[in-house]
Amino acid sequence: MTGPLTGRIAVVTGGASGIGEACCRVLAARGARVVVADVDEKGARNVAAAIDGVPLALDVGSAESCEDAAARCEAEVGAVDVLVTSAGVIQRPLRPEALSLEDVDRVVAIDQRGTYLSCVAFGRRMANRGRGAIVTIASIAGMRSMPLHAYAPAKAAVISMTECLAAEWGGSGVRVNCVSPGYTLTPALQAAIEKGERDVSTLAANSALGRLVKPDEIARAVAFLASDEASAISGVNLPVDAGWLVAPSWHTYGGLPPRHS
Repeated sequence: MTGPLTGRIAVVTGGASGIGEACCRVLAARGARVVVADVDEKGARNVAAAIDGVPLALDVGSAESCEDAAARCEAEVGAVDVLVTSAGVIQRPLRPEALSLEDVDRVVAIDQRGTYLSCVAFGRRMANRGRGAIVTIASIAGMRSMPLHAYAPAKAAVISMTECLAAEWGGSGVRVNCVSPGYTLTPALQAAIEKGERDVSTLAANSALGRLVKPDEIARAVAFLASDEASAISGVNLPVDAGWLVAPSWHTYGGLPPRHS
């Protein structure tokens, strides 16, 4: 299979489900040999089998696991050209006094620290070779105030981290960019909707396009930033949110305009 990523080796953390799985499928469709890295080893094997990829056991919460996975990947599969850091956990919208410290620590450990550990383990090898592209996955939650007192700050940190690493490794030929998904209809969001923790109609109505985002729409943005089509782009945060960021302020003026007839 040929495409804009033909001949590239791409590692996707959290690749066994959700946005990570979508990234694996799109990257593979564009020619990359994809390493599906996840703590869910069975899920990673299933996705890898579907795309002719390579499963890789990886717990981003562990520095040792990240370093071991990077070393094994490069020894057994080859030099990694692309890293997508999609591994993450979500948080229920709770008041700070109701949010346990254990939940806070888990979100920070996986979403923030895990992204950093993954970037360092794979990115320093890219920098030593003088080439590579990293795409971190943050969130619009990291760009606005929300009742997600662990998740939103952790994702804001990922955006800042992306900018720092882009400057750090740019001279070594490594581009580092970020995609911030809006409300994306992943299995995790679907479960929250079914539990009554999210109102799908409200989520959709508060975006300029009036809908949620599909996982493959996030993945296509990731694939673009990972490719040579984005060769001069580094240090950016690209929201893929169906226009959610531009919509809320319109409610001050009565809401978004209806469809033109």
